[in-house]
Amino acid sequence: MEPLTVDVVHFYPRENAQTHNTVKYEVVNDENPTTTIVRRGQPFNGVVRFTRPFNEENDMVQLLFTLGDNPRMDTQGSIFIRRDVVTDKHSWSAKLLVVQEDTVSFEVSTPVSVPVGSWAVRVVTRLKSSTAREIYDFDQDLYILFNPWNPDDQTYMEDCSLLQEYLLNDVGKVWVGPIKTTRGKPWFYGQFDAVVLPACMFMLDRAGMPFHQRGDPVKVTRVISRIVNSNDDDGVLVGRWDGQYADGTAPSDWIGSVDILAQYLETQEPVPYGQCWVFAGVVTTVCRALGIPSRVVSNLVSAHDANSSLTVDKYYTENMEEMDFDPNNPVGADSIWNYHVWNDVWMARPDLPAAIDATPQETSAGMYQCGPAPLEAIKQGVVGVAHDVEFMLASVNADLMRWRRDPTAEAGYSVVDTNNFHIGRMILTKKPYVFDPLGDEDREDITAQYKHREGTASERLALMNGVRYSERAKRYYAVVSNLTNDIVFNLRDIDNVYIGEEFRIIVDIQNNSNEARHIKASLSATSVFYNGVKSDIVKKVEGKIVVGPNKNEQISISVKAEEYLPKLVEYCNMKISAMAIVDETKQSWADDDDFQVLKPNIHVKFNEDLIIGQPATAELSFANPLNQPLTQCEFRLTSSGIAGRTLKAPTGDAEPKGLITAQIPVVPNKTGQINLIAIFISAELKDINGAATVEVFEG
Repeated sequence: MEPLTVDVVHFYPRENAQTHNTVKYEVVNDENPTTTIVRRGQPFNGVVRFTRPFNEENDMVQLLFTLGDNPRMDTQGSIFIRRDVVTDKHSWSAKLLVVQEDTVSFEVSTPVSVPVGSWAVRVVTRLKSSTAREIYDFDQDLYILFNPWNPDDQTYMEDCSLLQEYLLNDVGKVWVGPIKTTRGKPWFYGQFDAVVLPACMFMLDRAGMPFHQRGDPVKVTRVISRIVNSNDDDGVLVGRWDGQYADGTAPSDWIGSVDILAQYLETQEPVPYGQCWVFAGVVTTVCRALGIPSRVVSNLVSAHDANSSLTVDKYYTENMEEMDFDPNNPVGADSIWNYHVWNDVWMARPDLPAAIDATPQETSAGMYQCGPAPLEAIKQGVVGVAHDVEFMLASVNADLMRWRRDPTAEAGYSVVDTNNFHIGRMILTKKPYVFDPLGDEDREDITAQYKHREGTASERLALMNGVRYSERAKRYYAVVSNLTNDIVFNLRDIDNVYIGEEFRIIVDIQNNSNEARHIKASLSATSVFYNGVKSDIVKKVEGKIVVGPNKNEQISISVKAEEYLPKLVEYCNMKISAMAIVDETKQSWADDDDFQVLKPNIHVKFNEDLIIGQPATAELSFANPLNQPLTQCEFRLTSSGIAGRTLKAPTGDAEPKGLITAQIPVVPNKTGQINLIAIFISAELKDINGAATVEVFEG
């Protein structure tokens, strides 16, 4: 008798997907699916058919699972299909279920710590009485992913209902914009798209991640934070923040991760261009695709501490002119971003969740990677814990310090003031289970997970705890003295400014002394990129004012639309700055504030019920807010619930102050609620978007 010859091996892609929470992956829903996606530490079923009947007494069937080209102990599983199997969460096994002549059904169990990836399967058959073997190589994809539903998996999420949001939801929101006008920008994660898992495998390979480490979510998320930016290993996205994107895609033109990952996989070249929320959107797609719960987190007024002082330092000349460099740090100046976006990921350690950041800001262990930094360590200021807690602590809780050149001071500079409340004003994410296409009902404030309430003893203790570990930070905090000043300045907040309207910068001055004070003051408005880099001065006024004893005065300037419109840069962020110095006492003061010039949203509507498989028309519209035409106009609409995923509709030029509309034919391919995300692109206006949630019915 000859060894068995394999005719067919089948791993029931659809049926296994039901029990493994992988049913949303597009490839398992193909008409004849050839890709199986299962989760580790949980049994899955298979069947093998031979060219002759299976004889349990004489035939031996071995399954060999391997990951990578050079499998070793922890990247392979070699198991015989047997009836007498005792399953064990740390071992591979294959249990014989049913024999029907030439067909054998079996159940495979995998170790709960097995590396994730695309596993190869080989079937080896022989007779018990002989060493002659037959070998059959399975030619389809079998993905084994992390399993956050399994209490023994390192990615386990105790509140499994949250996995509906942090693992299975393929649409989300990213909060962008300055503190007063921040808004949720819809983002299509699309982690179940057919292109995503192959792209994830390519990313881990390109990062050179050893296969045997791919079962450890701490190591995997750290590698993801590195490979989503292109700085070290030709990773996914090229970061750019200067507004010059003609040779690629402007960051504001992306509405989801799938097109980025598809382009990366196809070209195998870094994709131009990304900014922090684009990096974070791609990170969440990759994490959720691999089975790691993840969310996007926005820190409003975020510090980039370039010299590990746990302070953000601004320097001024003796006359209170702001200096655009840091005289104490030749590498680069600290900066304050209007907002910065990173990710939280979950893994079963005492300190979950943890933060990772794929935006390339500072190197960690010689590479542009950041995290995972446990939120609890950031909150308590425990900077000795891996990874990058100190950098994240500064991002959310550094003190803002202003320094003025002072020849009489030992360090050459004296402190103008310190602001303990400015950095990390609010930390936001999307609320689970809610999607508000038109407003912010789905916004969740998670500041308390990152820091104690500002001004409390606990918050000061956490920051000083971090300072204690840093020699440089100790030196900075040592020079801060209690400053007593008899003039009180207040830069007023600017409320909503819609594009095309004028605004006014106002400073209130209160003299609490019994003598008149002569004050030299300067007010300015500057267009800025969201990472704090200045673009153009829109208007600047300097002057002198006398404030009588115990009197109040006000200085102000107005800025008209025609003054700022030509100088606006992407996202329409403006910085207003005010500086003053008192002649008699040499008291100095400076303050600034950021706001965003607001733009209209796109309205998305359907005039008919949506039926699966039947064409319908999406109507998109918005009003041009400018007194000039818009050119090179295009609407884009994306959703995992429509055929074609991303649809484009170029339109003619938009009249000044006119309504611009487009009709896009769509064919729904899923029933139930689907979310649609729209953007509008033109040469003159960027970052116009909208969203809608609609119901699709059975035919």
